[in-house]
Amino acid sequence: MKKYLVISTATDLVRVAPEKIVYISSDGNYSTLVLANDETRVLTLQLGQVERLIESQLGKEGNTFIRIGRSHIINRSYIYYINVSRQKLVLSDNDRFSHMLNPSKEALGQLKELLERDLR
Repeated sequence: MKKYLVISTATDLVRVAPEKIVYISSDGNYSTLVLANDETRVLTLQLGQVERLIESQLGKEGNTFIRIGRSHIINRSYIYYINVSRQKLVLSDNDRFSHMLNPSKEALGQLKELLERDLR
């Protein structure tokens, strides 16, 4: 059976297939869910709360998501380009969309190392 991430707050409920999520960014007590169709949803949840929902609801499939730094959770399937010195991360499906994020050099360095380890 297909798994969905269900995020429920006091006023909203969002049910989304994990592969449709490109990334989730944080701004204090709010998180923004960015989907592959360029739709966005602002959630009244902190990023840590979203991270726990991913772990509890998706199990092993949740490993697709990586927290980088204090303000982003990304879908590793969409990682297209990393430049640590310029603090650039591009998430793309190589077709319809491309999103550029600017996480810290430290967070990008750790992400690059993780991906390189996965290749070995």
